[in-house]
Amino acid sequence: MPSGFGLGEAFALGSAMAWAIGVILYRRLGDYLPPLPLNFIKNLLVLGMLAVALPLVHGLALPQISATELGLAIASGLIGLALADTLYLKALNQLGAGRMGIIGNLYSPFVIALSFVFLGERLGPLQVVGFVLVAAGVLLVSVRRASETTPAARASAVLLGVFAILLMAIAIIMIKRVLEAQPLVWISLIRMASALLGLLAIAALRGELSTLNPLKMRVDWRLLLVAAFIGQFLSTLFWLGGYKYTSAMVAAILNESASIFIVLLAWLWLKEPMDGRRAGGVGLALAGVGLMVV
Repeated sequence: MPSGFGLGEAFALGSAMAWAIGVILYRRLGDYLPPLPLNFIKNLLVLGMLAVALPLVHGLALPQISATELGLAIASGLIGLALADTLYLKALNQLGAGRMGIIGNLYSPFVIALSFVFLGERLGPLQVVGFVLVAAGVLLVSVRRASETTPAARASAVLLGVFAILLMAIAIIMIKRVLEAQPLVWISLIRMASALLGLLAIAALRGELSTLNPLKMRVDWRLLLVAAFIGQFLSTLFWLGGYKYTSAMVAAILNESASIFIVLLAWLWLKEPMDGRRAGGVGLALAGVGLMVV
């Protein structure tokens, strides 16, 4: 595993900070905007931002991208942005930002396991222990209180959140080699365009195309623009940049710092409780992340 703090590490930490802010903003937007329309409109805004950024960063020349690389980028967008983000937003509405922030700690173990299988990166004994601690933190923070929803509903929401995180990990591992070889903003643009097509297909299958009309949405547009710019545009570019310029393991581990920011922002901004159980879950998860970088 590479050591030192370089461009990839800076991007990974920047992504964690931007994503945490985005999660808090999306939680506020989710109070009145369902997950599918919210995911569609934010991705549509980000596609426009990427289209503006593309000539500024890479010029107008088309990249020399193979059919396989293009296919992987498209599949990554469908899995990681269309499907995973919609499921994530749904779980976020049901569980709250703080609890989803802890569940997000599973992202690093998922990426490490997939990197081990598909990228040839290797785990040490302490990293295996770290995986167990992160999982324990997720279980601890997800324990139901008597005043909360039914056990079945809570378990369903937790499983939905975990599945969303797994899909995000799969989506990034499948394009790790593509990111290393191709321009960053181009790959981001391809992923986002494919995600929008995927969301249109999902809405069509569910008979909900009319809900994706931005003109019919009751939206706080200023809040949505800020959320899309920070929580998706900047976060995604930094996130992909981390995987482009450092190993998947290092990027995933540094991304875990997002959970700290999410829980703290949820406590300070959304007034979500910071009880001993949640703090214990954070502690276990962070201890696990710490063991992964030893």
